[in-house]
Amino acid sequence: QGKPAEAKVVEILGRLGEPGVDVLSVMAAHQLPRDFPPAAAQAAERIPAVIMSDELTGRRDLRSLATVTIDSEDAKDLDDAVHVERIGTDLFRLGVHIADVSHYVKENSPLDQEARLRGTSVYLVDRVIPMLPHRLSNGICSLNQGEDRLTLSASMEIDRSGRIIRYEIFPSVIRVRTRLSYTVVRRILAEQDLTLREQYAPLVPMLEAMEQLADALRQKRTRRGAIDFDLPELKVLLDEQGRTIGIDKRIRTVAESIIEEFMLAANETVAEHMDKREI
Repeated sequence: QGKPAEAKVVEILGRLGEPGVDVLSVMAAHQLPRDFPPAAAQAAERIPAVIMSDELTGRRDLRSLATVTIDSEDAKDLDDAVHVERIGTDLFRLGVHIADVSHYVKENSPLDQEARLRGTSVYLVDRVIPMLPHRLSNGICSLNQGEDRLTLSASMEIDRSGRIIRYEIFPSVIRVRTRLSYTVVRRILAEQDLTLREQYAPLVPMLEAMEQLADALRQKRTRRGAIDFDLPELKVLLDEQGRTIGIDKRIRTVAESIIEEFMLAANETVAEHMDKREI
């Protein structure tokens, strides 16, 4: 009381106008973390970078399936993979496979406590602040092409009206056959790009089945009264020095719709499963 206010400089982010300083100031203003505390970082380093044979016990082996990831070209943490096959003329089997993070992050461990504090990964214009250390988010918990990964799978049989007839939920091990991008899938399906259709010929029938199934699921949601929040999304383009050189509008196409519909179907199936068992 009566004393002049005092402040102490604890960190200098850089000079005003320097590339990247604006992002650092946003991080500081929202108290976003830049590093993991030592206990969490050390726990991540102790996690093996490859799967051990004894970790496969009790898991269904799905490594022979033509499982794919579909994401943006610059994505590094691939946490979901999908597979679709036709069953006769009237049914589809949809497999949604999610990285089994809980196998590595145990409840109340340093990694779990830090992840709970962060709540989510944060995507900034030039970087991602991950919820888990890169050794997990971009490594053993990322469904990278050609590498064995532990997953939790929802396998759903769905009819042509989008109705889920039966389902199973189980721990599994997968090996992603091909990493696809939204752009490649859009060009194969919407633009009928002959060069890409030839390059990915073994996958084209499955991608066409995915498009049909996603359309059936979307129509079912529309009949139920779902609202489609198709809001514009922008991507800031940076040069090598981190300076803004342009802004692109992201276009939501059939490729994004496929993944959205499949993830919604899996989430609803798991929620219904838990509700029936009063979990």
